Amino acid sequence: MSDLVIVSDDGPIRTVRMNRPDKKNALTVPMYEAMAAAIDSAAGAADLRCIVIAGVPGAFCAGNDLQDFLHAVAHAEGLSAPLLRFLHVLARNEKPLVAAVSGLAVGIGTTMLLHCDHVVAGTDALFSTPFVHLGLVPEAASSLLAPQRLGHARAFSLLAMGRPLDAAEARACGIVNTVVAPAEVEAEAKKAALQIASLPAKALAVTRRLLRGPPDDVIARIDQEAELFKAQLGSPEARAAFEAFLGRKK
Repeated sequence: MSDLVIVSDDGPIRTVRMNRPDKKNALTVPMYEAMAAAIDSAAGAADLRCIVIAGVPGAFCAGNDLQDFLHAVAHAEGLSAPLLRFLHVLARNEKPLVAAVSGLAVGIGTTMLLHCDHVVAGTDALFSTPFVHLGLVPEAASSLLAPQRLGHARAFSLLAMGRPLDAAEARACGIVNTVVAPAEVEAEAKKAALQIASLPAKALAVTRRLLRGPPDDVIARIDQEAELFKAQLGSPEARAAFEAFLGRKK
């Protein structure tokens, strides 16, 4: 698993890198397990002050692995336990999160960013959440966090209508902090992470808690979405949408 999710510590910064470039960082169950463990284990490391989530050039994350997803559709299983644990870890995490986004950010590749504190995107970044197009519903508490961050109109456009956002649009609506050339994404994200890590630790932690509020509502929405997601997986419209999707891929 170390080759698909690479975890590295450099001073006060932990980098969690999705590293499946041949599949544009589509996430598998073991990848969710590795990412959750890397973020969760940072909680007890006082010397780690910030976490950077990164992908590879041209692909931050293409969403869930297709084969895992098709298995879930066939058996109407819903979101896997490791995926849900990853989402819970994101919601409960108390270390500042920085994301370095280059290229595609699809589905959870976009919704996980709503849990991040600072997002750096390349000009090549493209954010999309095609849940409803597949007969499904959003996840990662995005139905709660996106309206808070973007407002209802923009959240509806992204999550319900599935309209993608480029980097400039994502910055304008509050998902992204900084847009740079693709080759500069990693350096800019590390620069931001080091700046965050240099701040007084206790004051930063308290301020972050005040800004984010208690995680209980977020956890509750993650679980509510997961139940509705599972229900939709077994619906005729989801099965029809997936059949049409697979037909286009042939």
